Amino acid sequence: MFVKIFNVFFLIITLTILNAAEKTQLARLHYDGGGDWYNDGDILPNLAQYLNKTIQTDFALEQAIVKPADSKIFEFPFVFMTGHGNITFSEKDAENLRKYLLQGGFLLADDDYGMDESFRREIQKVFPEKELIELPVNHEIFHSFFSFEKGLPKTHKHDEKRAQTFAIFDDFGRMMVLYIYESNISDGWSDVHDDPENIKELAFQMGANIFYYLITK
Repeated sequence: MFVKIFNVFFLIITLTILNAAEKTQLARLHYDGGGDWYNDGDILPNLAQYLNKTIQTDFALEQAIVKPADSKIFEFPFVFMTGHGNITFSEKDAENLRKYLLQGGFLLADDDYGMDESFRREIQKVFPEKELIELPVNHEIFHSFFSFEKGLPKTHKHDEKRAQTFAIFDDFGRMMVLYIYESNISDGWSDVHDDPENIKELAFQMGANIFYYLITK
């Protein structure tokens, strides 16, 4: 069942905080195109655990897997995607993702080095009339819970480029899509990478900022 725009994310998060009977899962997007959508399977469970401890959410510690065209996507307020390779959205994928995002859903995309070109191409299928807007370092998302005076922290140095954060907003100013480029904070949420603890902590803190911004905005 479709849910009305604006308050979907806030409503579902509020229910989890109030100890709703069934905990909300964070969902990972299973996209086509050949890219490794499944990369680092512990990312979302680890993030959920950190969020529950830090900003007092009550997310389930098991991730959900959802495809772009699946009607089940509307059951999840938050969908995450990452990978190193190609992404392809069919016409049905793009249409369903558009409905999901316009009706209150949220997509976080983290380039794990190699998906930038295809993500930018495919998100244009979803929102051909909108652009990815780079967020300045004084944007609220960098200061919502923890303070990042220089903006997005850099978890992995793939190239010698600066970390950038882009967003797509609806016509009322609500953030629908957040795209992280040249930072790869989700690698810092995984146990498989040999990152220093301070780097991992910054990555988790930025994750907390994203969710706190979404909950309180």
